[in-house]
Amino acid sequence: MKALISIDYTHDFIADKGALTTGQAGQLIESAMISLATSFIKQNDFVVFAIDAHNPEDKYHPENTLFPPHNIIGTKGQKLFGDLGKWYEIHKDSPQVYWMNKRHYSAFCGTDLDLRLRERHINEIHLSGVCTDICILHTAIDAYNLGYKIVIHQNAVASFDPIGHQWALNHFQKTLGATLI
Repeated sequence: MKALISIDYTHDFIADKGALTTGQAGQLIESAMISLATSFIKQNDFVVFAIDAHNPEDKYHPENTLFPPHNIIGTKGQKLFGDLGKWYEIHKDSPQVYWMNKRHYSAFCGTDLDLRLRERHINEIHLSGVCTDICILHTAIDAYNLGYKIVIHQNAVASFDPIGHQWALNHFQKTLGATLI
């Protein structure tokens, strides 16, 4: 089996006035992300929404000093952006769809993601969302170290840093052995 992990497609990362926005680069991948999620549901596969979740009062979290406040738990900034948010509202009660808050860049770090995948006998993960060179990259590295086959959908990942985006795509393929589609 396989799973789609949709990472951080939220208002704060995508909207023009988002706190840490990818802007147009992120907005351009929305239809590809919806198409992927729809195809995974139709194939009876697993769709995970791994979403950044922060508390600005957490003085121990390094992102609170590296970046402006973003994806604050319970705010509009942490909600899925645009039509992907509408897609989620329609499908959120499906046993094939799982929302998880994440505290770190990687969707695996400090979460039950590995357990959720293994109990479903999933050995192949497909990654989409933002940012290619931050949260997608760290999730892919952890997936590699855990033995998952990795597929990156190039038309469904984006970053606010075009050079970092391209570097990460090369790293996925040449260092992690990921398949780029």
